[in-house]
Amino acid sequence: VNTRQHPLGIPPPSENDWPKDEENFFLLDPDRERDALPQPFRMINKLVMQVFETAMEIIERREMLQEAQKRKVQPKKCFPTAEFQVTERANCLAVSGKYVFVGLSEGLAAFNTCDFKDVCAWDAAKAEICAIHALDLGNECHVLLAVDEMGLVWLFCFHKESFLLVKILNEVEDISQRSTCVEEVLSRGGDYAGILLQGNTKAWLEIYQLPKDSWLTEMGKNAGSAEGSACSERRSSCSSKVGTFLLQELPVPAIQADVELDLPVLLLTVRPPKPITGMSFKGPLDALKEVDDDSMLGLGYNHLIKDSQWELQEAIFCSTYREYLEAKGVTKEEIPRHATFHFLLPSRILMGPEMEVQPDIPVGIGVHWDGNHNFCLYLLNHSLEGKADSDLMPDVVWPCAAPIACSAVSSCSRYLALAGEDATITIWDKHLGYPMSVTAILEERFIRSIHFL
Repeated sequence: VNTRQHPLGIPPPSENDWPKDEENFFLLDPDRERDALPQPFRMINKLVMQVFETAMEIIERREMLQEAQKRKVQPKKCFPTAEFQVTERANCLAVSGKYVFVGLSEGLAAFNTCDFKDVCAWDAAKAEICAIHALDLGNECHVLLAVDEMGLVWLFCFHKESFLLVKILNEVEDISQRSTCVEEVLSRGGDYAGILLQGNTKAWLEIYQLPKDSWLTEMGKNAGSAEGSACSERRSSCSSKVGTFLLQELPVPAIQADVELDLPVLLLTVRPPKPITGMSFKGPLDALKEVDDDSMLGLGYNHLIKDSQWELQEAIFCSTYREYLEAKGVTKEEIPRHATFHFLLPSRILMGPEMEVQPDIPVGIGVHWDGNHNFCLYLLNHSLEGKADSDLMPDVVWPCAAPIACSAVSSCSRYLALAGEDATITIWDKHLGYPMSVTAILEERFIRSIHFL
């Protein structure tokens, strides 16, 4: 039975009837309808166009990176202007004036930077030099501190292209008592020298005064005779072989046997602070017997701390914080074995009202030991007579909230920067004696070095 009530008709067009492969078919030119590519060539055309578009994007991105790289400051490439050839291994070098001093596996060598020629060498002791500090004293005279592989500190004076050994600062007759040098510093101007020494169980700092004025006077007296003999030896050595410079052809110093220089004077011996311990006296009366300045009143029964009191306090502390101590372990306080020190110019803190000082000559040193909270200042006008075995007390102490990790002094010697282990940096005005600023770095950061720019 046919139940249709309306006649059949053509349905109206809809979006479902549009071709799916060409979405922009309405933009095509009707005259080029017959020129359209058939399948599967249209799909291949789309893939090729995508490849080209991706390639263009990569090219544009690389061009942008190249333009940004061109805008950056390009590092200047430096090439050596001269080359010095030596037969020994070079370990270290130092520059002073127009000379370059090189520490070799056997001795020292000096080079002139003006004419790029060899000067002389020193290899009398056949010692391997590991560190050098050099400073120009004027009048073609230079002072050198050299440390060899055994930790011995060699003090040299270089004048008129010749080395002169002044003294080995830490030389001792008993080898078992020998100490090794950890750090050496020359003050600006060459008036003082400081060396940090370490023994078997202890460390200490020695400060020497260098008689540079007498050195310059003595060198001036012997300049004529030394120059004549040195020139004759150089003429003979240069005539023997011309060409590549070798270390064994260096002229021997000519003034070592003719000049005797004054020895440096030991001014200070600074030792690290001792850990807090109980008294060694049996009672208050024994302690009062050692005091002879009549500055104490009473018997002192309530003013002295005994060893038993320290032991009781430690027992109470261990019982209270037992769980923390068992987790991390108990660390005993040890004597520090490394220090950082600086030579300081005159200031209100280091100068007395009646002291006569020169503005460019150091009057004191600043020292801080590893793990210690205090920055100690010592004047350089102390005398060691009768104090060889006693510990030198600092003249000024600047306490810090945390142990000092590192320190730095500005070029004008007025500002002092102290960085603590709690990542705080304090800038002190050394002339006035008060902090100028305190800066805290991010947590869990340890400051290893600090410098003024």
